[in-house]
Order: sequence, then structure tokens, then C-alpha cells
Amino acid sequence: MSAAEFLKQLPQAFNPEAAGDTECVLQFNTSTPAYATIKDGACTVTEGTADNPDVTLIMEDDDLIQLFKGELNGMTAFMTGKLQVEGDMMLGQRLQGFFDASKMA
Repeated sequence: MSAAEFLKQLPQAFNPEAAGDTECVLQFNTSTPAYATIKDGACTVTEGTADNPDVTLIMEDDDLIQLFKGELNGMTAFMTGKLQVEGDMMLGQRLQGFFDASKMA
């Protein structure tokens, strides 16, 4: 499965209670760039590049999938160079908690 296919599952795995009143744009630069918009308690995913994302995650497809499934620790990925983060680092640290990994294949 590609990261783009995997990211299409984010809206169904989104937990609005965990995100609270957070509104943001998350850019995922993988083999096929995509971004997620979190606004008004909902999440949408769009292929391509956002104009002004709040945080950008740059990583390989498999690593992104493992990160969201909880099989790869975000801090470990960052420290070992598997994950590069641009923009709001604090948001980047929180975003995994916005999604229920059990709802993603």
C-alpha cells in the first residue's frame, strides 16, 4: 500500500475529541504528496501540496504507514533521520494522537 492510499483512511480514523479545537493543515511529503485539513471537527485529505501547511512531514511511504500504525516511534524516526519535520514541531508531535490507528489498514 502506498502512503497516498493509506492517507485516504485518515478521515475515518480521525478522532475529533482528541484534536479538540485544533485547526491545521498537515502536509505529507511522501512518494505522492498529500495534505490533511483539520477544521470544524473534521478531517479531509487532498492529493498534492498545500499552499501554507502548518507542519510538513517528509518521509518514506512505509515509514509513514508504520508511524500512524504505532509501529514506529515518532521521536525515534526523527532522531534517526527517517522523519523530517518542517513548521510547527509541537503540532507534529501531537498529530499522531488525532487518529485511531485501529481504524487504519
